Amino acid sequence: MAEVGEKKWYVVRAVSGQEHKIKTYIENEIARLGLQDYVEQVLVPTENVVQIRNGKKINKEKVYFSGYIMIKANLSGEIPHIIKSITNVIGFLGATKGGDPLPLRQSEVNRMLGKVDELTVDTDSHVAIPYTKGETVKVIDGPFNGFDGTIENINEEKRKLEVMVKIFGRKTPLELSYMQVEKI
Repeated sequence: MAEVGEKKWYVVRAVSGQEHKIKTYIENEIARLGLQDYVEQVLVPTENVVQIRNGKKINKEKVYFSGYIMIKANLSGEIPHIIKSITNVIGFLGATKGGDPLPLRQSEVNRMLGKVDELTVDTDSHVAIPYTKGETVKVIDGPFNGFDGTIENINEEKRKLEVMVKIFGRKTPLELSYMQVEKI
């Protein structure tokens, strides 16, 4: 078999709500035809969403881009045709309707795979902590949004603040990230 050229990320449009099933169909078809050299990865971008049901926290995986599946492949020869002919695949995202599949730019890939977030977290770690112990802050995110509290402790390693908030007349310690509070 000839040397496979470089692989790029493409977006496959699929029937919404069927993303995981279609991902499996694509992987099975590629394996059945022995084309794993051409298709390196099939990915359904998801995010974890926390839902509260019956007072319990439930982590649920939610599809990030409904109806889209990312695929890292070398789309040469029959590959695009094979993928398009899979059940519930609508086609590739391209510049023109029915035109050639258009690869994603690296910056888009990074954004979709959440790599950008990792980078921003890294650069963040050199930023001085904008808060001091004993300072009063307002909670701006989460269930205690709108409450004021006093910073009791600063955990630099975890980049968290321990904020003492008065809830129903009782002082309650909350662990919050820097992004969840603002100075008053």
